[in-house]
Amino acid sequence: MTTPASVPARATVLVFLDPAFENGRVADSSKPQLMATDQGATRGDGVFESLLVVGGRPRKLQAHLTRLAVSARALELDIPAEDAWRRAIETAVSEYRGEATTGVEAAGNGAGGTDEVVVKLLASRGVEGAGTPTCWVQASPPPEAGRRQRETGIDVILLDRGYDSEVGERAPWLLLGAKTLSYAVNMAALRYAHHQGADDVIFTSADGRVLEGPTSTVLLAHLETSDDGAGGVRTVRRLITPQLDSGILPGTSQGALFTAAKAAGWELGYGPLVPADLYDADAVWLISSIRLLAPVNHIDGKEIGTPELRRQLTAELNELFATIE
Repeated sequence: MTTPASVPARATVLVFLDPAFENGRVADSSKPQLMATDQGATRGDGVFESLLVVGGRPRKLQAHLTRLAVSARALELDIPAEDAWRRAIETAVSEYRGEATTGVEAAGNGAGGTDEVVVKLLASRGVEGAGTPTCWVQASPPPEAGRRQRETGIDVILLDRGYDSEVGERAPWLLLGAKTLSYAVNMAALRYAHHQGADDVIFTSADGRVLEGPTSTVLLAHLETSDDGAGGVRTVRRLITPQLDSGILPGTSQGALFTAAKAAGWELGYGPLVPADLYDADAVWLISSIRLLAPVNHIDGKEIGTPELRRQLTAELNELFATIE
């Protein structure tokens, strides 16, 4: 009998948006595919999106395609239309899931299961001087660390990003609200956090505002109880996230969760937030499309809320998040 442990890890699938191939050109991910002179590699000049596919269905696909287009416009990068991306995504997911690979399906992670696939949409400015962008879709397994952090939570440190909260509007060429390939600083921040014994980072601005994580959006929650006027107790649940005009990336997961939470009776708020707001919250999360909701256990060594309340609120939000398409 085949067991999950005996099933070989799936290779990454690459599908290039090639005009000669209507549904995208499948490429061998074990062989070089990108030109060494591509400006995505030499300069980080490009944009990307990461999304989760569950059971063969991409989550929040339209939101990711919209944000990809917004980021591309910020870079004055001409990328293919949405339909071309959708077709390439479908090809990549179908190839990755390997519906004809019965051995993998028998392990419970095939086309009929609730498997997760990480799909990245990438567009670079292309080979220098060619004037044509290089665009591709990548399908790969989700990182195990993400699953674990959803369940156990994370410890976070605050790091100064070095910009004030108004620099995004004052200096749009910094591209702070675009999801670009230039992630060296974000990865350096995560490595620094790991050296300090933490799992992740929340950036703050030079003027003391809470911003975002290197790969995530910050959420916090407050529970307030009051007399309902009829001898009972009324509980108000409030979700808050930093203001978008402070130079942060608009979170697709945060936006979708806010919509679901509002329908469920939660109150919503947008900063401005300072570190004291995080410490005073009943719960804090870092939310992203791949890791989903990761509850924050400690910030700079200080516990946030209580374990019981974190678990309760995380479970409530996960139920809402599960309804998001």
